[in-house]
Amino acid sequence: MKNVIFCLALAMVSASCGNGSPSDSGTSGEGSGTAVSTPAKTADGKGIGEITHVDLNNPLDQAMVGRGKAIYDMKCSACHKLTDQRVVGPGWAGVTQRRKPEWIMNMATNVDVMLEQDPAARELLKECLVRMPNQNLSVGDARDVLEFMLDNDGGSSGQ
Repeated sequence: MKNVIFCLALAMVSASCGNGSPSDSGTSGEGSGTAVSTPAKTADGKGIGEITHVDLNNPLDQAMVGRGKAIYDMKCSACHKLTDQRVVGPGWAGVTQRRKPEWIMNMATNVDVMLEQDPAARELLKECLVRMPNQNLSVGDARDVLEFMLDNDGGSSGQ
């Protein structure tokens, strides 16, 4: 009975986190400072995907933070907490200290390839045991979420 309840709960959480269709790989919003190129495998901690460079805002852009929070509330909060608490996925506290901005954005926009080919993403999958579903985030949406993550971590990036 516990297994049935767990499977039902897992199915509900997975369904609430996205529909698994291909993401919108549109270009980032004007002034986002994100370079987009052909998806490529990288060994420099930036992950695998079209995001190769991110210029961070200093100070943070509060409009981007607000849009990122709205996306988090709608698509991410069921599986990720803003603390270090792991629910379905890992908590977000400190993520901008541990991962490069490009890796975070590639994970958000290219999750299937990241989970198959990126060593750090594969380790997270081993830890969490549940694949992150494709959230269909555009590059601009992912940049807004990154700005929200930076705000959550006190406004600075360790990478």
